[in-house]
This record gives sequence, C-alpha cells and structure tokens, in this order.
Amino acid sequence: MNTVIEQSSSAVIKVEHLSKTFGKISAVDDLSFEVRQGEIFGFLGPNGAGKTTTLSIMEGLLRADRGQIYILGMDIKRQVKEIKRRIGVQLQSTSLLPDLTVFEQIKLFAQLYGFQPDGDEILSLLEQVGLTEKTYAVPGNLSGGQRQRLSLAIALINHPEIIFLDEPTTGLDPQSRRNLWDIVRELQNQGKTIVLTTHYMDEAETLCDRVGIIDRGKLIALDTPNALVNSLAGLSTITITENFPLVDLETLPEIKTIQRIGSQIHFQTENITKSVRTILDIAEQQNILINDLYIKQPNLEDVFLNLTGHTIRN
Repeated sequence: MNTVIEQSSSAVIKVEHLSKTFGKISAVDDLSFEVRQGEIFGFLGPNGAGKTTTLSIMEGLLRADRGQIYILGMDIKRQVKEIKRRIGVQLQSTSLLPDLTVFEQIKLFAQLYGFQPDGDEILSLLEQVGLTEKTYAVPGNLSGGQRQRLSLAIALINHPEIIFLDEPTTGLDPQSRRNLWDIVRELQNQGKTIVLTTHYMDEAETLCDRVGIIDRGKLIALDTPNALVNSLAGLSTITITENFPLVDLETLPEIKTIQRIGSQIHFQTENITKSVRTILDIAEQQNILINDLYIKQPNLEDVFLNLTGHTIRN
C-alpha cells in the first residue's frame, strides 16, 4: 500500500539527515533540505563534494545508508517506481546508440518509459530544446551542446514534474551554455521544478532561485544567491599576481582570508583603502613591482571561500 507523506505546502522534495559512505569516504554527510514547487534549486560545490551522489540517491539510482527522502509526497524507499515515472533525469553523460538518429533516440527512450509518442510529439520536443535541424542526425554529427540538449529532451519525454540536471553545462562553450540556460528557464516558466548541480559560480547565480553550497559531503549554506552574497556585506576581494610575502599581511585585522592560487593571491578585506595602501607600502619597502592588482565586490565564489577556506577549484 502506497503512503503519501505530508510535506510543507510548497515543498515537492524533502530530504532528512541523508548520509552515504563509500568505504571510509563520507560522500554525503547528514544533509537535510527541501525543494519548493516551481523553483530552480542548485547544488554548488567542487568535484567530489557529494553533489552527484546526493542527486543519484534522490533519483533512485543509489540507496542511502541513512536518512529519508520524500518526493511529491512519496517515500523513495518504498515508492521508487512511482517516483521515477514523475521525474526526469539528465545524467552527466548519457549513452546514445551511435547508429540511431536523434528522432529515433527519443522514440527508443520513450518506449523504455512505456510511452508511444507520435511523430508530432517528438518533433515538438525537439523544437523545445532547439534541435529541429538535427532531427535525422546521428550522435556523431552533434556538437557537445547539441548532445546535451538531446539528453535533456530524453529527460523530458515522460512529461516530468521534477527535472534533475547533473552538471548540465560541463565542457560546453559559452554560447551553448547560455542556450541551455534559456531552455532551463523556459521549463521553469512551464511550472517544472528543477534540481541541478554545478561547479560554475555564474551558472548558480544566473539560474538558481536558491543555492545549497556543498563541501566534503556537508551542506554548509543554503539560501538565495543574493542573500548568500549579502552575508559578506562589507567584504571585498583584492587580487594580485606577484610573489608577495604573505606573512606581512596575515596579522592585519582588516584581512579576513588569504589564498594563494597558482600565481595569484586573493585577499578578502573589510577595508579596501587601508589594505591596498598596506600592500603598496610593503611592495615599495621590499622592491616588489606590482603589475596586476584588481578589486571586486563579493560574489558566490567569495562566499564559498569564506565558508570553506578554499576556492571551488581546489
């Protein structure tokens, strides 16, 4: 007998104390959160943070060690088949049959879902994802962006209420990324709920209504992009690309974090004027020629650095 669990009125996903380990590695560590109806909810974090593992458990592809997940009011442990009929999943990489056309790929995957779409329905779906001109092309003749749009079309074939996108724009050129963003926004306009993972700060800031920041399996922050950035009100970042002696700056009270990444040094500071003056004074005293110094206001990358002590690219 199916059991429907009552969630908060706007939530279509509820996750409670989710954990998953692989050997001695804690991939997901006690995550709890809700996803609201009609929002674009993003998980932001570096590779290996636990984003894909979390999504795979929510999609019913992995079993959690501990915790509960309710999707559309259903318990994923007991009603995974019913849940899968109502969600769409775009994996990081979708295996396509090399000899089937785009049209035939969608028809095949639809049949796996138990659907028998007619030609007009498939053509309408291809138009939705901008692949009309590639209807009869085989995968080998598609660009990376076109393959991603095809995998998205496959995820939409069962008319899902919730769509899961795992790193949907990784490896795409800037124009292809923007094209995919436009499709995702249009899906939201149609009333779909979208859960995505990304390690791109601009993608999270541009697309997501709310962002959960994950690092080493833990959810360390969850809010709107604006609220997360505003949490650093008063902080700015100074970046220089010189071999600078960090020890001279580490004790300054206005410097909150210092990170050396390759040839660059990033300082988060509460007092831009004083910090820049100090940097220039030290450079003059030690005969250091500074050719590149720039200042920027906080963004999600600074939030991540402030919360974790390292950048998302580390």
